[in-house]
Amino acid sequence: MPNDFETRVVIVTGAGSGIGREAARMFADRGALVYCVGLTEPNLVETQDLIVQAGGQARVARADVSDEQEIAAVMARIDAEVGRLDVACNNAGVTGGAHRVEDYPTADFDDVLRINLKSVFLGMKYELPLMRRGGGGAICNTASVAALTGPGGMCAYAASKHGVLGLTRVAAMENASHNIRINALAPGWTETPMVVANSLQNPAFAKLARASIPAKRGAEATEVAAAAVWLCSPEASYVFGQMLVVDGGMTIGGFEFS
Repeated sequence: MPNDFETRVVIVTGAGSGIGREAARMFADRGALVYCVGLTEPNLVETQDLIVQAGGQARVARADVSDEQEIAAVMARIDAEVGRLDVACNNAGVTGGAHRVEDYPTADFDDVLRINLKSVFLGMKYELPLMRRGGGGAICNTASVAALTGPGGMCAYAASKHGVLGLTRVAAMENASHNIRINALAPGWTETPMVVANSLQNPAFAKLARASIPAKRGAEATEVAAAAVWLCSPEASYVFGQMLVVDGGMTIGGFEFS
């Protein structure tokens, strides 16, 4: 395992489970000090324990990343404790309910955009000044294949993830000359606790979704997290403002030849 993140300080939001947890573990395995951020402190502590047991360094910061005061406080703490930020993985998100556009509850729509999109905006708003002060950095924002497609019933989720892509591109353009690389990650169907819970509510849809993936399976969280870590690593040093799709071929289109 390379130590290419040694001496680096990393923040991962949504680090209590799924892709966020696995990304936090991978950054720590490669030498980083990882700040694990999220809403559910016991889950964050579990992530921290896994990292520490493996010989890594992690700190827990419970916060609602869609609340400006709370994310500002986390960044102020990082500044006070270590005085730098090298990498940010803005990953927290929810799927929201499934409704037709005309039936989508407005309050639920607002919640999904606040958690999925506003949190990414606020994260970068407070991450970027600290990165600039340190001479550069890298940011990976978790979007989704729903930033490329129009999944029926998921207007809020798709709108939020299209928004993450647009926000990522603007921020990448504004910060490239400051040695800060900003990219987005677009996972497809990933077997995270959130997706598994949603699948149990609609097993027929879950079966159909998995069958429609050319790889004939959902991704493991580790497979998607590895792509996020790569985007933030020196190996991706010339990747700016892109969205990396990790979906088992879900968005290839076309049909199989036989």
